Amino acid sequence: MSKFFKLSLIFIVLVLGNTSGFAQGNADLQKQIDLKNALSASRLKAEKDTTWRKIEFGANLNQGSFSSNWTGGGVNSVALGLFFNALSEMKKGKDSWRNDFQSQYGVVRNKGQQSRKNVDRIFFDSKYNRELSKKWSLFGNVNFLSQFANGYEYPETTNLDSVNYKKKVSGFFAPAYLTEAIGIEFKPVSYFFLDFAPGALRQTIVTDKNLYLTMPLNYGVEIGKRVRNEVGIIQLVANFDKDIAKDINFKFRYLLYTSYAKNQTTRERELNADHRLDATITAKIAKYFNVNLGAIVIYDKDQSNKVQFAQGLSVGFLYSFK
Repeated sequence: MSKFFKLSLIFIVLVLGNTSGFAQGNADLQKQIDLKNALSASRLKAEKDTTWRKIEFGANLNQGSFSSNWTGGGVNSVALGLFFNALSEMKKGKDSWRNDFQSQYGVVRNKGQQSRKNVDRIFFDSKYNRELSKKWSLFGNVNFLSQFANGYEYPETTNLDSVNYKKKVSGFFAPAYLTEAIGIEFKPVSYFFLDFAPGALRQTIVTDKNLYLTMPLNYGVEIGKRVRNEVGIIQLVANFDKDIAKDINFKFRYLLYTSYAKNQTTRERELNADHRLDATITAKIAKYFNVNLGAIVIYDKDQSNKVQFAQGLSVGFLYSFK
């Protein structure tokens, strides 16, 4: 076979592969080409096409106990937390698809008290991008946020610390948030992107129709209904995920969602701006062990008129693979 004929065949393969845009077409054509040939291999590989996946799971256990004559004071306690995260990114030519799933659940039990939830989160984000330039692209995404189990508010006075006094304030799909957005993304580096959506739809879901008895705001959902629809004026998302030092990872996700919606109490339309920041620092101290410091800051008038803050520090087992 002449050199000219080989190069012609390679050119045909490239044209067909780029037209189809799918790996199956390339796989069939590759069977007809000697991939051991360096020239053939380099011509068949599409520039910047990548597939990347990362899965991690683990458990955190904290325990403390004191003797009956311990003068320093303290309460015997044990806490267990579990988490599972999965991230996948695929890029083919100018098209890319990113899926990010995060889940956490933990309970703590102090002596003389029932078990209480101290962390609970389900997060999923799926996004498609169409590249405009090296740093800019158009995107469309769907985002989901909820929790696994019921959440309760407990009385602050210890003599009332009983199951009979706890107040349910949340649950699975109570609330849950589903958001659909289209916009433009700025990604100057691989570990950071900024999404700006001039239009976004959000559904707030509360499947427990009796939740308003303990949560009068009912997360913005009209009493007697299960879903509230909002049209967002602006949605802004900033996402950072990077190893800032050896075995130390820092990640955060900030969300700003603004809408002009009806207030469920006054029945008047008003401009709302919801903010949420999730930040985590993870430091690996051994092959399968890590220290994790996390914080969540929320400002949402449909939940509370004040800023909400949650923080947790844990040591535990972590296993990840790519």
